[in-house]
Amino acid sequence: MGAASLAIGGVTGVVQQIDIFSTVLLTADNQKFIIPNGSITAGVITNINAELTRRIDLFVGIGYDDIRLAKSTLEELVQADSRILDDPAPAIAVTELGASSVDLIVRPWVKTEDYWAVRNELTEKIKLTFDEKGISFPYPQQDVHMYQQDEN
Repeated sequence: MGAASLAIGGVTGVVQQIDIFSTVLLTADNQKFIIPNGSITAGVITNINAELTRRIDLFVGIGYDDIRLAKSTLEELVQADSRILDDPAPAIAVTELGASSVDLIVRPWVKTEDYWAVRNELTEKIKLTFDEKGISFPYPQQDVHMYQQDEN
């Protein structure tokens, strides 16, 4: 599978070197971080690509329109991508009825090496398809009411 991607002390990257006093991580954008081993042993280490599969968590806020249309559209988009695994089955659910949006979560499983490509492409497809179908994305807005006052 290649080098392990780790999240250590708030930094995510590939371990380049481990010395007595520090560990060197190279980030995806080619930055080199030298992390003291003392902070590593006292903190949490996350191995991002240790498993063969990974779940994508996408949160989608829609207007108070047609929840059924939004959910069926998300199901179609997930089913259309052959990189999304059937087992475990993808989950699509309403998570919140907010003040200005209905919040949905889309949780498909993919091979770890496909994670970022599927996540990014699915996010774009959701936006474009929702636009085509007239499913609205809420945005912060305010209603301003102006009252005319008599000067008498």
